[in-house]
Amino acid sequence: MKIISINSNSSLPKYKQIVLSIEVAIAENRLKRGDKLPSVNKVSLEFSISRDTVLLAYDELKKRGIIYAILGKGYYVKSVEFSFEQRIFLLFDELNSFKEDLYNSFLESINNSAQIDIFFHHFNIEMFKKLINESNGNYSKYIIMPTNLMDAAKIIKILPKQDVYILDQTNNDLKDYPSVHQNFIKDIYDGLSKGKNLIDKYEKLILIFPGFREPIGMKIGFEKFCLDHHFKHEIITEFKNRTIKKGEVYIIPDDRDLVNVIEQSKFQELILGSDYGIISYNETPLKKIVENGITTISTDFKEMGQLLATMILKGRKDQIENRNTLIIRKSI
Repeated sequence: MKIISINSNSSLPKYKQIVLSIEVAIAENRLKRGDKLPSVNKVSLEFSISRDTVLLAYDELKKRGIIYAILGKGYYVKSVEFSFEQRIFLLFDELNSFKEDLYNSFLESINNSAQIDIFFHHFNIEMFKKLINESNGNYSKYIIMPTNLMDAAKIIKILPKQDVYILDQTNNDLKDYPSVHQNFIKDIYDGLSKGKNLIDKYEKLILIFPGFREPIGMKIGFEKFCLDHHFKHEIITEFKNRTIKKGEVYIIPDDRDLVNVIEQSKFQELILGSDYGIISYNETPLKKIVENGITTISTDFKEMGQLLATMILKGRKDQIENRNTLIIRKSI
């Protein structure tokens, strides 16, 4: 079991990284009272650092009453009762209304027991890599929203594995990490299935799927539902220079496309929920009132934040599929 991790590229001094590693190990019950710490020589050789750096870290822990030394034998954990404020690195893809709900829920559930620094990669793999590299060794926990970025799993591997949590989207390359995530294939399939009796009155389902930010699971689940239930269907990358035909239902992950579809329908003087239908992705307060209510397929982002905070506070390593539901309104 690895107790100490050091990142040579971190701005945090190496002795403080040793202190932080041991504090985290004690907080997570990986080190208990009376357990022996790795020897000064072992840490020095493993990380190619001076013995003085290791001694500086151990001396700081001794002064705080967390460890003690036995001459000729080594260093041992003295107390597990100490004030330890976790530092949490939180990496989001972007901030929008539902991600803000997730963040605020997480913040409230953590309840001031950790310092939380939030960053955004904006679906840019170079920014993602830069932020991961610069954070390594500076935090006790790393919460990553990898979206569908290529090589995200490879970049995340530089972080201490025991301290990483995956949020919102996961995949086979990240299956060994604890997570609170959506199952996009299952969620869109189940959502459409629950609304099938309403969708049956329409002739064709159209998924607007740009494919840049959107999880590929949405596309897979949509196609599976249409094939299983023999619906005419189409997948388009954008809603542009297009006329809405009566009998079409648009499944819309991006709210910008939602606005474009509604604007076009008004130009054509079509009636939503009768001439054509809309199912949007991700619940927001506005969707309750826009056009007398937009039907949504959505996870509970507040619950996602609460589950994640509970996992971290209790040191759990679960892999949780967050609940998803179809909220039926007049748009279908």
